[in-house]
Amino acid sequence: MASGDDSPIFEDDESPPYSLEKMTDLVAVWDVALSDGVHKIEFEHGTTSGKRVVYVDGKEEIRKEWMFKLVGKETFCVGASKMKASINIDAVSGFAYEYTLEINGKSLKKYMENRSKTTNTWVLHLDGEDFRVVLEKDTMDVWCNGKKMETAGEFVDDGTETHFSIGNHDCYIKAVSSGKRKEGIIHTLIVDNREIPEIPE
Repeated sequence: MASGDDSPIFEDDESPPYSLEKMTDLVAVWDVALSDGVHKIEFEHGTTSGKRVVYVDGKEEIRKEWMFKLVGKETFCVGASKMKASINIDAVSGFAYEYTLEINGKSLKKYMENRSKTTNTWVLHLDGEDFRVVLEKDTMDVWCNGKKMETAGEFVDDGTETHFSIGNHDCYIKAVSSGKRKEGIIHTLIVDNREIPEIPE
């Protein structure tokens, strides 16, 4: 290799691309499953510059520069239902920080535990596409790939059926009593007269 080939990576003293700069301050990433889909939350915290940036699904929601107080809280909204979310920044020791995400005032872990009790989720493949169907048990709202579905409720002999369509496919969620107090009501998704297994979230 000739001595003249020791050229820098960035010619003409150009600064590195933004994505490289972004990655140096990226301190936390969370995936949050809501009724309208799974949302990616990214947080940048520049401890020397005082920068705080929150991204939701790649879109910048909050940007603060030159924050002299390095601990605190950033609050923003996530998803179609504008769910309130907060990132707490706490000093652990010296220059080490801990970042915790809260959804609707609960830690992410507590929120997801509660969510598993209040929603049912199914993933299915129809006509070459993947669909994520979510039932909110408290409101009986049905979401499919981020959109709230038009539904029609119907009482049947052994419970209720909530009917909706995905493309040309007839779907319904059947709700029947388990007969056991602890289990409560069992919800089953039926698509084209075929039962779809539920996925845990």
